[in-house]
Amino acid sequence: MTRQLDWGQILVQAKNNVREGIASLLKTLRQPQPYLGVGAGGDPMKQVDLVAESSIISTLRGHDLSFTLISEESGIKEYGGSPWECYVTTDPIDGTTNLLRGIPFYATSIAVSTKPSLRTVHAALVADLAHGTTYVAQKGKGAYRDGQEIEPSELAVLEEAVIGLDLSTHKIQKVVPQLTGLIERTKHLRHLGANALELCYVADGTTDAFIDIRSRLRTTDMAAGWLIMNEAGAMMTTPAGDTLDADLSPKQKVSFVAAGNPEILKAILDLMRPRKEAT
Repeated sequence: MTRQLDWGQILVQAKNNVREGIASLLKTLRQPQPYLGVGAGGDPMKQVDLVAESSIISTLRGHDLSFTLISEESGIKEYGGSPWECYVTTDPIDGTTNLLRGIPFYATSIAVSTKPSLRTVHAALVADLAHGTTYVAQKGKGAYRDGQEIEPSELAVLEEAVIGLDLSTHKIQKVVPQLTGLIERTKHLRHLGANALELCYVADGTTDAFIDIRSRLRTTDMAAGWLIMNEAGAMMTTPAGDTLDADLSPKQKVSFVAAGNPEILKAILDLMRPRKEAT
């Protein structure tokens, strides 16, 4: 007989254990950090990342779960006798640079799926570790922030919209031409440095859209935010406007447009379409 798991409770417990686990490290983050190698996602690992990851793993194992971990730090690892039963995709600390520099915008992101693919994610948590705010969602059950159901913005006027835009790339000259029309029309552009949390801001209407077309964001960063957005009623597509799906892997990268409603999504996509060169 298959066990019925309360994933909401398990993920909240994991988040609490992450906060407790990293608490002592927060006092020394401005001091020189030891070199711990490069994580599976390609970024240098920090002790705070590994402690957060260990807290998530120990929480899951404490529930006697079999699972495959897909982590930005340790990569893909199997636990238990039947690790194909579920897949846990995590960025233990999303926004590590913010955390290390004392910028209070960083999060833990955890997604649970039946297969290593985005479309099968059925439970998710993104926790704002700086402010104690927690977003959770389960497939078909809505999305919640600190126990209150959330819904996205209905704002459809692009000029009034607050839009997150990640331009953090050395290939900026390849990205900006697609965004020129949008930048010209928009007054309120933001990028806060933890993309999982920025997706949740779209889900709860704090912002109206979030755009990342760099092909650099890993699915470990956005898998949980994807479900929270969908359950809240927000939308996320490819830059071409197609349904977004991807493998869950520390190496898999995506580009997307996330928006609170169809009108603002269409306005953004229309402006991002390549302009025909004058003849």
